[in-house]
Amino acid sequence: MISSSTITAVIADDEPLLRHYLNRTLSEVFPQIDVVASDSDGKSALASIKKEKPDVVFLDIRMPGLDGISVARGLKDLDKIPLIIFITAYDEYAIQAFEEHAFDYLLKPVNEKRLIKTCERIKSYIYAVNSEQDRTDPTSVKAIERLVARIQHPTNNYLRWIKASKGEDICLVPVDDVNYLKAEDKYVSVYTRYGEYLIRTPLKELIKQLDPDLFWQIHRATIVRVEAIERVKRDFTGKLYVHLSTDNVKLAVSRNAQGLFKQM
Repeated sequence: MISSSTITAVIADDEPLLRHYLNRTLSEVFPQIDVVASDSDGKSALASIKKEKPDVVFLDIRMPGLDGISVARGLKDLDKIPLIIFITAYDEYAIQAFEEHAFDYLLKPVNEKRLIKTCERIKSYIYAVNSEQDRTDPTSVKAIERLVARIQHPTNNYLRWIKASKGEDICLVPVDDVNYLKAEDKYVSVYTRYGEYLIRTPLKELIKQLDPDLFWQIHRATIVRVEAIERVKRDFTGKLYVHLSTDNVKLAVSRNAQGLFKQM
């Protein structure tokens, strides 16, 4: 069972400032984490991970010696495989990272709010693992393996990330951060808790890739995250609107979509 009071971690990145930033920020936002090693190259990181057997590894993809993907591949034979959070300035590595069983993926420069989100995912995972062990034989490795498979490799193919632009930058936006999406001219605006992004994928294609339990298309031009809805209200004309819990946003609901809210 992973201890929820103390969680060990290794940080591997060739940028000293980023290692310092991660170490300091983690101590502030996630005091249960104990950073047991901090390395600047892939070979040292691999050695530290094998020695310390940490619960979590924050792993840069582009490092001297061994790159982060190679380090991750070198961990597959370990009895205890840590949760791997890849860190990189190059979002084109995202798909390859998840193929190597990445638990999460952080883009440089690492945003503190995004790092907090990752820490929350780690906490939720550990709670789930401990709960699973409480319900089964504590020595049952297979029970934990099944749980890890469900979390890291869900059976559905719903989107976990949206590749979007913000100014001149191309970003990977976690689907968990999206509040709503709205078709505007030739683009779709992605509104998140951290800002607005643009994508070219039509809404009719996006809705097929989003989990229908989490996202509803409430209008021909609007998809909303169900958890972001604070209340539903009609105006004096009888038109239905959803009010989101952030930024005082009000979104119109089409007549065809009103049936979605009968259960609310």
